[in-house]
Amino acid sequence: MFNRRKSPAKPVQIDTLIGANTRINGDLQFSGGLHLDGTIEGNLSADQDTGSKLSISDSGKVQGSIRVSNVVLNGLVQGNIVAQGRIDLGRTAQVNGDVYYGLIEMAMGAQINGKLIHQSAAVTEIKTIEPTPEPVVDIAATTQPKLG
Repeated sequence: MFNRRKSPAKPVQIDTLIGANTRINGDLQFSGGLHLDGTIEGNLSADQDTGSKLSISDSGKVQGSIRVSNVVLNGLVQGNIVAQGRIDLGRTAQVNGDVYYGLIEMAMGAQINGKLIHQSAAVTEIKTIEPTPEPVVDIAATTQPKLG
C-alpha cells in the first residue's frame, strides 16, 4: 500500500543444534547461533554484544530465563526473555513470563502471559530508580499569627 518492501531476512548461521529428543538440565551459555528443537530446563544466555541468535522451533521448550540479543520463537518459554535486539514470535509461540525487547514482531496467534517492556539498545540492565526525598516544610514555623 505504501510501497514498503521488507528486506529479505539475513540468513542465520547455526553453530549449535539441540535435537528434538534432547533434554538439557542446567544453564546453557552460547555464542553465535543456537537452534533448539528439544527441551532445556535452565537459563539460556549469550553475550548481548555479539549479535547472538536463538531459534526455538514448534517442538522446542525452555523452562528458565533467556538473555540473548535476537530470538525467533515458535515454541514454549516458561520464564522471562531479555533481548536487546529483535524478537520474532511465530503463530505457535507461547511465553509465560515478561518480555524485554528492543524490536518485536508478533504473528497472529502468538501468546504472551506477562508484560511487554520496551528497552532501548543503550539500556543494558534493568535499573531500579530510587525516588529523591522531598524537602520537609514545617508549616507551624512558617505561619505567623495576625495581631490586631
